[in-house]
Amino acid sequence: MSIAPSSPAPSPAPAATDSPWAPLAARVFRALWIAQLVSNIGSWMQTVGAQWLLVGHGAALVTLVQTAASLPVVLLALPSGVIADRFDRRSVLLAAQFTMLAVSATLAALAFADALTPTVLLVLTFLLGCGTALMGPAWQAIQPELVERRRLGQAAALGAVNMNLARAVGPALGGAVVAAAGAGWVFAFNAASYLGIAAVLVAWRRPEPATGPVAGGEGLLAALHAGRRYVWNAPGVRRVLLRTLLFIPGGAALWALLPLTASRTLGLGSGGYGLLLAAVGVGAVAGAFALPRLRKALGANGMLAAGALVFAGVLAVLATVDSPWLVTVALLPAGLAWIAVLSTLNAAVQTRLPGWVRARGLAVYLLVFQGGQALAAPLWGAVADWAGLRACLLAAAGVMLLSAASVRRWPLRDAAGIDPAPSDHWPAPPLVFEPGEADGPVLVSVVYRVPADHRADFTDRMNHVARSRRRTGALSWGLYQDGNDPERFIENYLVSSWAEHRAQHHVRLTATDRRFEEEARGLLTPGTRPEVVHAFDSSAGPAVPS
Repeated sequence: MSIAPSSPAPSPAPAATDSPWAPLAARVFRALWIAQLVSNIGSWMQTVGAQWLLVGHGAALVTLVQTAASLPVVLLALPSGVIADRFDRRSVLLAAQFTMLAVSATLAALAFADALTPTVLLVLTFLLGCGTALMGPAWQAIQPELVERRRLGQAAALGAVNMNLARAVGPALGGAVVAAAGAGWVFAFNAASYLGIAAVLVAWRRPEPATGPVAGGEGLLAALHAGRRYVWNAPGVRRVLLRTLLFIPGGAALWALLPLTASRTLGLGSGGYGLLLAAVGVGAVAGAFALPRLRKALGANGMLAAGALVFAGVLAVLATVDSPWLVTVALLPAGLAWIAVLSTLNAAVQTRLPGWVRARGLAVYLLVFQGGQALAAPLWGAVADWAGLRACLLAAAGVMLLSAASVRRWPLRDAAGIDPAPSDHWPAPPLVFEPGEADGPVLVSVVYRVPADHRADFTDRMNHVARSRRRTGALSWGLYQDGNDPERFIENYLVSSWAEHRAQHHVRLTATDRRFEEEARGLLTPGTRPEVVHAFDSSAGPAVPS
């Protein structure tokens, strides 16, 4: 029996639309959400088991568990984004599930045989992270196929709720299992947990994307370059990445140093550590109910600033309080702050990326997010060994205060005017011969006539057009004014090949790109139209016989 693709439900009443649980009305999203919850519980159980096995080996080695899990994203996020844009995303997700199942089963077998050394544990954790890296961009990129665009923020929040609900259950359950039966059983449960997601993906009849395989004609390096080029020329996406980079290092200190706080400061065992993580999860799940009201009251930037301030306060409590109960209570708002910040950042990047480059753009986001954790965790561990745990936690609190203060200087930009829907609005080029896909480079020239009183506004509008050209494939761009005819402007941009330019025509342009062009062309001399010329490199001879 298969699961049919989610279809848009009838428009709900306004109260239902604002509900944080609204995306669960989509059947495939709901089924995947439940299966992911089971898998995330298994992952948290495994994390507790892995960290607790290393608690006696020093702070640096404990924090390396987080690094081993996150570092593969740094190394593989961008290639994984290309794979998710190039191949069927459901198949990519299935491959990731079975890879992680095999690695977790190996961990369990070695643990049962009492052959799991710290080195082997970290290596297998790294391999498990490779599966996560392969899965991440594809998982994020299918979200707009499962829920409506207006509900992407709620879907992102539900993803964070899922992780934190698992954090509320998994660590406590994992700590109890480790204490009662040993780490092998938590690794075995984690291996089995991947089967649920795999079953839902097998049953899902994914509709064919409207534009086909968007990276299907590109090589790996060309596709990587196209993703990098898009992100570099999308100021809104870059700002989301900056805000992520400013939040994650301080946030990573909580996850990296909490097991040390539990064992050294609070004198807790594995079960007590699990309960501390559970408190973070409970706070996040409870906070999900408040997110719509908080988002409406504070806005995206207010959420980022408030979340960083709360995190700074929680880190300060961990540094100065040695009562397990007070620390547990203090960790509840940390869960709310974490889900508020992450759902805000995730929704911001999702709404700014068009389908043709979505997985690659999300891969860059995951690279910054997971890479920040991978690099920050061992740094905090080294600082804790050198300066002491309390001083390290206070330093992390200071970093979070700086993150909160920076929101005023570098806020998220409003995304209300961004529409990443595809727009096939360029007419077919009227050429007298059909170039080959590899022919190039291609010089595109567009001639405009602009009256004198509109020239300043025209050049200003063309700056937006320039970023659009570069995002979608232009290697270089320039706007020139004719010295003999001041009303005549010539736009030149160079594209690497005819295939790249065809992709601009039929795949890469968005409704926002169209709006930028229309705003600039609305300033042209009445009665005139742009004149477009496509020219091919003839340095090696003419493209066709003369």
